[in-house]
Amino acid sequence: MPRAGLDRAAVVDLALAVVDDGGPSGFADLTLSAVAARAGVAVPSLYKHVAGLPALRREVALVCVDEFETTLAAVRARCTGADLLPAYARAIRGLALRSPGRYQAVQGSSWMHDPDAAAVRATGERVVAELSDAVAALGVPHDRRIDAVRAVRAAVHGFVVLELDGGFGMPDDVDASFDFLVAGLVGGLERLAVSSGA
Repeated sequence: MPRAGLDRAAVVDLALAVVDDGGPSGFADLTLSAVAARAGVAVPSLYKHVAGLPALRREVALVCVDEFETTLAAVRARCTGADLLPAYARAIRGLALRSPGRYQAVQGSSWMHDPDAAAVRATGERVVAELSDAVAALGVPHDRRIDAVRAVRAAVHGFVVLELDGGFGMPDDVDASFDFLVAGLVGGLERLAVSSGA
């Protein structure tokens, strides 16, 4: 039986449910047929509400990147200075573990080359600016902040992806390993600041 009251927002909500249920590959595996099945309609019926899969993926990604930004804003409201970057890293990991499909929706470079994804890019740029402020709070000089942000993103994302993929099979505490990673990042950036005379 077709779902009553289907509109664009409802289609996006159904797509988010598909992403959530799909785990780490939920966003990559998002299809119109999966959304239509949840809605109880045929795929062509979705075109009344979204302009195809690329448009739906952008809508989903925008919700996810907004949630990402909100998560960082909550951290910033309670942390400052040298505490900010470790708190961001833990919040990002927590978000990824709770909602791996949504986390994956905001990763990658596809939005950078999509002329219709300006809103996703703008929010993503604000997230990167938050991370830049966090490395600046550790004293990283302006000319090394892009390097520092890239290092932080690569390290945290790499850890999270390995964890989501079951890549840490040894019995040692994964939380302790993540804390070790974050401490190493912070220590390295603080040493960079000192060596740069910041």
